[in-house]
Amino acid sequence: MSLDRTLAISLRIVNQIRGDHRSMALIVVAPIIVMSLVGFSFADQKGVLDRVAPALMAVFAMFFTFILTGVSFLRERSQGTLERLLTTPIGRGDILVGYLLGFLIFAAIQSVGILLFTILALQVSYQGDLWQIFVLLMVLTVVAVNLGIFISTFARNEFQVVQFIPIVLAPQIFLSGVILPVEQMPGYFQAIARVLPLRYAVDGLRGIMLEGQGLGDVGMELAVLCTFAIILMSLAAMTVRRT
Repeated sequence: MSLDRTLAISLRIVNQIRGDHRSMALIVVAPIIVMSLVGFSFADQKGVLDRVAPALMAVFAMFFTFILTGVSFLRERSQGTLERLLTTPIGRGDILVGYLLGFLIFAAIQSVGILLFTILALQVSYQGDLWQIFVLLMVLTVVAVNLGIFISTFARNEFQVVQFIPIVLAPQIFLSGVILPVEQMPGYFQAIARVLPLRYAVDGLRGIMLEGQGLGDVGMELAVLCTFAIILMSLAAMTVRRT
């Protein structure tokens, strides 16, 4: 891998997305609109909002990041940009890390927007340190970026990326303790939940925000999320040559 090549690819992605004003507007506005609806829905139930906020933050951070990355990476493939890069001496590692860094900047903007709006505008109470919440949310964002890159290699158009949502994201929402605690699910659903990254993000954020734990206390959740990120990046590297 070459740092110069990797950064050059990242910079091209940043300039391309930044030049698309509609995409930039959606990146900033869409999470705020969704979290505003959440706030309005629980306007008279502050205690309930405090309890569900960690899970909802994780869900929306993963959802918006997956959509952004999946559609943007697919556009790179459909326009032939990725194929042209693969014919150059640039390695797949440079390409994937470059795309990861480029997309991660905008995905991080979305996740930070969700976090700050939830804390400042919705005034959700939390026990742990804000920077620790941020760290865990960023690790989840990296996982979601890698997931979007990997899944987009199986799609032929943007509509198919959207069709993956019920397959990839819906099971995580229902089986990661967002709606029903994992411990109260049937044994076979609990087994599935063990291989879903969102489950560990939800557990980690709840531990920090509701119980005042630190990153050391949720170290297992962080380690699992990092493992998911590495695995998804490796899988993307193996499938990136798909056309």
